[in-house]
Amino acid sequence: MKRILIILAGIVALLVVAFFVLRSVTKSNSPEAVAQFEQNGFTTQVNYCRPYKKGRAIFGGLIPYGEVWRTGANEATIVTFGQDVTVAGQPVKAGTYSLWTIPSQQGWIVIINGETGQWGTNYDPKRDVLRVPVSTRPLSPPAEQFEITFVPEGNGTNMLLSWDTTEAVVPIRKP
Repeated sequence: MKRILIILAGIVALLVVAFFVLRSVTKSNSPEAVAQFEQNGFTTQVNYCRPYKKGRAIFGGLIPYGEVWRTGANEATIVTFGQDVTVAGQPVKAGTYSLWTIPSQQGWIVIINGETGQWGTNYDPKRDVLRVPVSTRPLSPPAEQFEITFVPEGNGTNMLLSWDTTEAVVPIRKP
């Protein structure tokens, strides 16, 4: 019995080490980042991972048009609203959500989903809180690495999702 426990402990230790090695390899290829906006008590934060272009065709290539994208790499991208907001004119309650998008050549669909903590390919549409269309614009020069930034706008901010030659503009406002 003691021998079985030692073997099981060894297997568990090996799995834990393998997990941390795998995590460190994936994080070096797509490092973690935090984008924050705070102004007059209005707060929004996004935790995400930043993949690189590496000479690949991004939208319509690596990220197919018309399919749900995790909007980053590794774990699902997380967005936290410190207060009730509107996203592209639609209401969202204060809280923490996962952020997904569906890129297309005509614009994107932004998805706010109630499930958090999952790996970025585990998307459950039944947990969607909101789906809204947003506009895109050409980005020049092209961005080698995916980035999320905020630009202050009247009564809120625009969240910019920028990569390669495309930038999606997500209006986030006080209701």
